Amino acid sequence: MIETVEAARLEPPRETVTLETAAGRVLAEPIAADRDYPALARSVRDGFAVRAADVPGEIEVIGEVRAGESFGGEVGAGQAVEIMTGAPIPRGADAVVMIEHVRREGTRVIAPPAEPEQFINPQAGEAHAGEVILHPGRRLDFASIAMLASTGRERVSVYAAPRVAILATGDELVPVSARPAGHQIRNSNAYSLAAQVSRAGGRPEILPVARDEQAHTQELIERGLGADLLLISGGVSAGKYDIVERVLAGLGAEFFFDRVLIQPGQPLVFGRALGKFFFGLPGNPLSTMVTFEIFARAAMELLAGQDEVWLPMPLARLSRDFQHRAGLTRFLPARLTADAAEVTPLAWRGSSDVPALTRANAFLVVDADRAAWQKGDLIRVLLK
Repeated sequence: MIETVEAARLEPPRETVTLETAAGRVLAEPIAADRDYPALARSVRDGFAVRAADVPGEIEVIGEVRAGESFGGEVGAGQAVEIMTGAPIPRGADAVVMIEHVRREGTRVIAPPAEPEQFINPQAGEAHAGEVILHPGRRLDFASIAMLASTGRERVSVYAAPRVAILATGDELVPVSARPAGHQIRNSNAYSLAAQVSRAGGRPEILPVARDEQAHTQELIERGLGADLLLISGGVSAGKYDIVERVLAGLGAEFFFDRVLIQPGQPLVFGRALGKFFFGLPGNPLSTMVTFEIFARAAMELLAGQDEVWLPMPLARLSRDFQHRAGLTRFLPARLTADAAEVTPLAWRGSSDVPALTRANAFLVVDADRAAWQKGDLIRVLLK
């Protein structure tokens, strides 16, 4: 699926944003070091700048240098300069001994042995002037923002965040503000998807609910295909009133797949119509959330200009025995400990059980070809 999106996507449009608003955006230009980093050799410890050839032994302290200053003299034979972390290394010195390891007596210190370059970050040890540090296609995190600030970039070119249309379907859906009858439910899927889209760096646009009527559904699908990506919730199962696939087929859609062997989320449609990609996600809330994280998020990130996507599933130890019916890979609500070492499956009542998911902070990833695990076994988890 990722290869399909990769082959068809065009480079997104670019825009320039301020450094304060760049976090989470996808970089659209290479960022090179504007000078050596560090610009001068610097100390990485509080201590004394010395000549390694002079220690161990007693040496004379001829001055002090701290971060933000430079030492005007030069360290000669048998001499040292007291130095603070981050300060430039004085001329003549080639090592730093930690303050904790010396004994000071007035203007003299007794220093232990030192190796050349000890506790020194050399000039250009981190990056050379002109070296590309940040490449296009990278989503900007806090470290990237620090690098942009370090290189003097107050504004930066990023790819425009993709517009993602969200279309919930079904006559049973009523607005969040409504008081539903017993046979109705509030439209929660549109809002959970909007939250997931925003978290992944997209711009969600919630459309009106599509009723179980072909003309109305087609009108809203065509409207949704005006966005960069269309997410449809519901209407993709095999029921009499599940008409989404018929409507898409009538629009000349190309279907890449229409079913996946996972639970929740088996009826999942992915394709392209009118030149835009779409996902037909199952309508039960947990199914909608899970299938977005596993499938739609990756496609959205690629369309946003991101050069690579990943779905980390670390291992954790089960807190109790666990069984399931083999045959499908299952993503089940679970609770991961704060140290991510142990995971506990949570009781749940199926794909509509949103309260169970609010108690979870992860999904237990249960392999299709294994039916039973024992307490202490390692099992994959997907963070929520």
